[in-house]
Amino acid sequence: MQQSAVPELAHTHTRPIHWVATATAVAGVVALSSILQPNPATAAQAAGPAARSAPVVTTAPDPTGVAFPIQCGPVKALVQKKASGDLDGDGRPETVVVVHCDAAMGTPPDAVYVLTRAKDSGTPRLVATLVDPKDRLTVSQFTVRDGAVLATLLGYSTADVPSCCPDVTDSAKWQWKNGSFLRSTPAGSHSV
Repeated sequence: MQQSAVPELAHTHTRPIHWVATATAVAGVVALSSILQPNPATAAQAAGPAARSAPVVTTAPDPTGVAFPIQCGPVKALVQKKASGDLDGDGRPETVVVVHCDAAMGTPPDAVYVLTRAKDSGTPRLVATLVDPKDRLTVSQFTVRDGAVLATLLGYSTADVPSCCPDVTDSAKWQWKNGSFLRSTPAGSHSV
């Protein structure tokens, strides 16, 4: 075996004290790093007009307090049903409501309205009428699913049929296309 030209140094031989010192140093670094954390990350915002606009609201508009265009005389308009979903694909949900007059007797006709939030203030606003109360229809089943409004509508074959007893059933589907809601008949539905 060839001998080294450099004499052996004391630090080249590990002793237990070296391992204790190394373990203590590593423990100190780990403890200190758990105490000193970086600030939370934040996304940089552009200084353009989009950065100054109102925040995007992702909750569906609440119909409470909305003035619906339904003529109820001395009684008030009543929201009978509501459902929410993103109908126009903008990532913000709309609310669809079935409204009728709170009449004590009879079967008042329903109206179906679509509400969204105003971009500048976030307040609910009416953007579409899917069923007008002048059509004398009653909504029996109603849902928002897959970007579409689905409803079962009860109506009358003639003006002579009493309001209590609708004799026509129709299924309807509304979808947002090219800037408006288009009505169609859902697949698999039948009218009576």
